Amino acid sequence: MSYKVKAIFVSIVAVVAVIYVIPTFQAYWPGGDPQSIETKVNLGLDLQGGMYLDIEVDTEAAVDRMLDNLALELEDALLDALIDYLRVERVGKRIELEIAEGEIIDWDETSFDRLMVSFDREDLSPTVSRITLLDEEAERIRTGSVAQALEVIRNRIDSLGVSEPSIQRQGEKSILIQLPGLKDRDSAIHAIGTQAVLEFYLVEENVTQNTMDAARHTLKYLETRDPTTKKIISREPYVLEKRAVMTGDTIRDARVTISNLDNQPYVSLSFDSLGTDRFAKITTRYRGRRLAIVLDDKIQSAPVIREAITGGEAQITGGFTMDEASNLAIVLRSGSLPAPIKIREERTVGATLGEDSIRQGIISLAVGGIAVLLFMMAYYGVSGIFASLTLIFNLLIILAVLAGFQATLTLPGIAGMVLVMGMAIDANVLIFERIREELRRTDNPRNSVVEGFRKAFWTIFDANLTTLLAAFALLAFGTGPIKGFAVTLAIGILASMFTAIVVTRLLFEIFYLNRAHLAKISI
Repeated sequence: MSYKVKAIFVSIVAVVAVIYVIPTFQAYWPGGDPQSIETKVNLGLDLQGGMYLDIEVDTEAAVDRMLDNLALELEDALLDALIDYLRVERVGKRIELEIAEGEIIDWDETSFDRLMVSFDREDLSPTVSRITLLDEEAERIRTGSVAQALEVIRNRIDSLGVSEPSIQRQGEKSILIQLPGLKDRDSAIHAIGTQAVLEFYLVEENVTQNTMDAARHTLKYLETRDPTTKKIISREPYVLEKRAVMTGDTIRDARVTISNLDNQPYVSLSFDSLGTDRFAKITTRYRGRRLAIVLDDKIQSAPVIREAITGGEAQITGGFTMDEASNLAIVLRSGSLPAPIKIREERTVGATLGEDSIRQGIISLAVGGIAVLLFMMAYYGVSGIFASLTLIFNLLIILAVLAGFQATLTLPGIAGMVLVMGMAIDANVLIFERIREELRRTDNPRNSVVEGFRKAFWTIFDANLTTLLAAFALLAFGTGPIKGFAVTLAIGILASMFTAIVVTRLLFEIFYLNRAHLAKISI
């Protein structure tokens, strides 16, 4: 390939790199608006500030919910089969079922057989059965609850509009969340931490909190808030049946609607086909009773079931503001968390710390770069200037690739750039020392340059290949900052090989090898 073709190719790479890098400078220049520019290098949490959360998922609660759902479905199956039963209740990690004397359950019947796929049944007597969740199924639920929580949280964070959030699973039941650039902490905590568990309970009208049986009933409150201050002004107790008759797992859509009566916003729900069928059965079976709509353990309303509701529609009213109703609709649409979560650690990184981190990272990169450039020019003369130019070109390519992929740059990423800078200079040093060896062996500068590049090529290739493999290993098995370091390192290694072998060679060809008579070179 002639040097002219090389020059055109390198020029195209340089122009494209500049085009991709310019938006990044525009985004983070004083007065710039990073949110308005898409194709740029995103800054990580440690550079621009934001929020860090370490969340633990209560996986055992997900197992308990699975058992509660089985109890509900068993009751439905018993009622549909016209079997008289005395109780169906969860006792610890088991379900106990007791039927009336003389009743018989055909467990091979489809309606029962399909429910028992993941359970083991033990008949304690002709009328009492104990049902236990299989160990492998319980473990699958625990693992799946963390994966489902991860997706629910990811959907909720997407609604916040955070650029380049990092949401990763760690260990068996932990999730690490990084939200760079987040300004509204309260909105994030509400969106992430709201469990959004929607449940429907039957109200026990003739039972008070003094006469209730803790084994059969539960006590929840309907809170009334001041419309202006939002402070609780009253709490009305309701005694409910112990187990919910329906949950919000089958919600298809949730949207904000304005009431025609008082112009207040409420959340209108619509269920999928399974939810519609379940809701129709409940409103048919318990007509005349009050049905409490409970969200995150708080009663939102408790209307009387006046007729069967077969259209799969329900409403949540609670004196919401428009923002509160909108936020509730968002979390209900994104799905409820499969189990309660606990925020084990929360850190908010302020903008000042982010600016300090950026400043320190840039200073370290600049000081290291200037020191290396001065050394190369002093030690290798004009050839050192070539190395300096290729080093600047190398950093330009790294930033351009990061911007093109809209990657996130972190402090470890800047450390990777500093390491790559050293490796890029090392490649040039290898080439220059090979050229010096050839000059000591022969008086032909032209051949010395050609042989120097040829002999240094495989040494550079082997050294960079092993480092590149290490970078890929870090990328595959690392998390968080380690991945940021690995990405920058991998891009930098490929860029340094290109600049050292192609760009530096092009500069020698333009300034030295293209001459008709070459007496000496500055190296």
